[in-house]
Amino acid sequence: MQVSLFLRSLFAVSLLSISALPAQADQLPLDHPCAVMVKKYLTAVVQQDWKTAAQMLVPASLERRQQETVSIIRQAPTMTDEENMLNGYNVKGVSDLEKMSPQEFYQVDREAWHKKLKLTPEATKRKQETLKITVLGLVDEKDKGYVHATVRTSQETLTDRIEELFLISFVTDPSNPKNYLISPEMKDRPVITPLDGSAPKEPK
Repeated sequence: MQVSLFLRSLFAVSLLSISALPAQADQLPLDHPCAVMVKKYLTAVVQQDWKTAAQMLVPASLERRQQETVSIIRQAPTMTDEENMLNGYNVKGVSDLEKMSPQEFYQVDREAWHKKLKLTPEATKRKQETLKITVLGLVDEKDKGYVHATVRTSQETLTDRIEELFLISFVTDPSNPKNYLISPEMKDRPVITPLDGSAPKEPK
C-alpha cells in the first residue's frame, strides 16, 4: 500500500515537473533593434509626438481600436452623450472619425485623452525633460513570433517622481521583415485562437 502511494506521488511530481518546464525563449543583447525602438516609442509618447508613435504600432491594432471607439460612440443612448464622447476630438461628428486612417485616429484619440488630463505646460515640460528609459531585458519568443522588452521608466512632475515597469511586445513588420512593430494588444487583451474543430461548420 505504501509502495503504491509512493509511486502515485512520484508520478504526480513528474507530471508537475513536465508541466512547469519553461517556454522556449532566448535572451537577446541590449543592442538589438527592438531596444532602440522601444526607447524611441516611449520618448515619442512622453513628447506627445503621436504621429511618430502611430508609425511604430501594428496597423491592425490601431484599426481595431478605431472601430471599437466608433461603435461605442454610435451606441450612445442620447445625442448629449455622443457629444460628450466626441468632446476633445475636434470633429463635427462620429463619421469624421470613421473617415480617418487608423494612424490619424490614433493621433486625435491620444490628443483628446491628454486634454482630459489637464496637465499644466510646466508639468508636461518637466516630465519630458526628466524622462529616463532603461531596457532591463529582451526575450525572443520564437515559437510565437514575439520579441518582448521589459522596460523601466522614470519621470518627474512638479511634485513627484513617477516610476513604471512596462512589458512591450514586438512582431515582425509584414511589409518589411527587417523591421519590427509594437503589438500593444499582447498585454492589453488575451490572444484567442480557435481550436481545431471548434469553429461552427457551414451548413451544406
